[in-house]
Order: sequence, then structure tokens, then C-alpha cells
Amino acid sequence: PVPVTLNPLFPLCSLRRHLLRPLIPQRGYRGDSPTDSGKDVLEIPLPPWQERPDEPLETKRARLLYESRKRGMLENCILLSLFAKENLARMNKEQLNRYDRLINEPSNDWDIYYWATEARPTPAEFDTDVMAMLREFAKNRNREQRLRQPDLEYLFEPPR
Repeated sequence: PVPVTLNPLFPLCSLRRHLLRPLIPQRGYRGDSPTDSGKDVLEIPLPPWQERPDEPLETKRARLLYESRKRGMLENCILLSLFAKENLARMNKEQLNRYDRLINEPSNDWDIYYWATEARPTPAEFDTDVMAMLREFAKNRNREQRLRQPDLEYLFEPPR
């Protein structure tokens, strides 16, 4: 038969855990947090949007495609990159300028998202034909699965 030995430290570990329990913070709800003073928030002003009247149209389309894909939040990355894929090639110079202003002038990406999904009213200066196109696109009437940005292979296909 194999002799059974008890760990002589077992009672000490159990005692130590019992004594330290009040000092160890417990997980779970501990009440409401104090109100946020906002003192730790740093507002970094963005440079004002400037129209680029001398930018060639193909350069503008390429820049807007990039800027539509590289947003500050995933929701807009998906929405705007898919919208850009479907619409940038068909937009004329004035529409491209309005789209450029729409995605680059507001300092808060959530504003663009709320306007596109009609969660909030669009301010008059952004309520254009391009915004109407984006709102219609956001409704997703064809019920497409829009879970990620499009692959870039479509750039090498002829426009439809």
C-alpha cells in the first residue's frame, strides 16, 4: 500500500486565504460610478476641410475610396467603403466634392453614421443629393450581407 501524506501547508494556505479575503477586491457590481468630470478628455481640433478644385478626378476618386475605408469606427468603414464601391465611379465632379465634404468636414464620425441611418436629422449644409444616396444605400433594401469592407479586386474590373 502507498502511504498517504497530507500537505502540512494546507491549513496555513486555508488560513491565509480566510484572513486576506477582506483585502482582495471582489468581482461584481459595486454601485454606480461617480459622474464623469470630463477633465481627462483632450479635444484635438481638426484642420478645417478645404475643397481641392485642382485635384484630378481619378486622384479624387482614389483618395475618397481610401478615406471611405479608413474611418475611425467600424460601422462607417463598412458603410462608406461599400457605398464608395457602388457609387464613386458614377459620381460627377460636383457630387464627388459634396461626398468629400460630407466625409471630411464633420469632426465626429458618429454624426455621419446617425445621419445616414436617419437616427438624427441631417443638418441643411449636408442634406444633399449625395446624402440622399447614402441614406438610401444604408436602408439596404436588397438585404445584402454587409459585414465587412469589400475586397479591392473590384478596382481592376471595368465600371458597371
